[in-house]
Amino acid sequence: MNTLSGRAAAGEASQDSDAFLRQAAEYRPELLAHCYRMLGSVQDAEDLVQETYLRAWRGYGGFEGRSSLRYWLYRIATSACLTALQHSSRRFVPAGLGTASDDATAALNPTGEEYPWVQPMPDTAADPAAVVAERGSVRLALIVALQQLPPRQRAVLILRDVLAWHAAEVAALLDTSPAAVNSALQRARAQLQQVAATEDEVTDSLDDKGRALVDRFAKAFENADVDALARLLRDDVRLEMPPDPLWFEGRGVVLRFLAERVFPVAGEQRLLGVTTNDGQPALATYWRGTDDRFHPHALQVLTLRGDRVARILAFRDTGYFPSFGLPESLDPGTAPAPSWLR
Repeated sequence: MNTLSGRAAAGEASQDSDAFLRQAAEYRPELLAHCYRMLGSVQDAEDLVQETYLRAWRGYGGFEGRSSLRYWLYRIATSACLTALQHSSRRFVPAGLGTASDDATAALNPTGEEYPWVQPMPDTAADPAAVVAERGSVRLALIVALQQLPPRQRAVLILRDVLAWHAAEVAALLDTSPAAVNSALQRARAQLQQVAATEDEVTDSLDDKGRALVDRFAKAFENADVDALARLLRDDVRLEMPPDPLWFEGRGVVLRFLAERVFPVAGEQRLLGVTTNDGQPALATYWRGTDDRFHPHALQVLTLRGDRVARILAFRDTGYFPSFGLPESLDPGTAPAPSWLR
């Protein structure tokens, strides 16, 4: 009898676990976006989402439905992120490390120092949190700006302004008071306004006008046409190229760098259009190799303002290409474009 009871209990526990996994799976995209906003790293976010589900699965027996499953998962995920940020609280882009260089011939990384960089995030299926999230809540400019906030302020701002949670809900999640949450939110908003471009200044979504601008930029880049690029860049355009910390600001120096140090080395290039960070335009850049095929070189994430390109953030890490569904190489017969993947 005891054996039968034990088996029955084990069977019920297994069924409960299976039910939990089915229910919890629907929240994975928004939890990944939440952890990415907190950490600025897709890889770290994926690791912590896995940790969140492991913790939740282990503790599901004591959950007992005292709150919604979604809230409970966010509580675990936020706690995991804050713990991770105790060891490394900030990621960078080159412009966050120092002033721009006006020397197009300078060494890109004279000290050889390595930095933790903000990473681009591949577009995913519709994020369920998007119903309540502010527009552009995973845009790269916001992710970069969030990294400048202390971790708990970062969590408060994301939970209150992105996910639209009430102060009391955030206070319960963070084990603090609503008054402390509201105070942290005010400080976070004030700091964010100083470092982040407002939404109406940035038009980086791919409407017809934006797509046409990116297409012209890609063709000019493929043709190494400096004059055409000059007509497409803002006067104050920025060029950043992690993992190198040196960056440039201003159309003149950016064009000099491209003309003197990129186009002569690249030879022929092919660019494929892709989107990142909730629809932001990006160009996967391939350079022709000695085997005559085109091989990955960089992922250029573009910020558009009006009818000009305001920022080129060229992530020169080909490890990003697989996560964006980009091909390992391009055939020599690939036509200049870009050909949009998504």
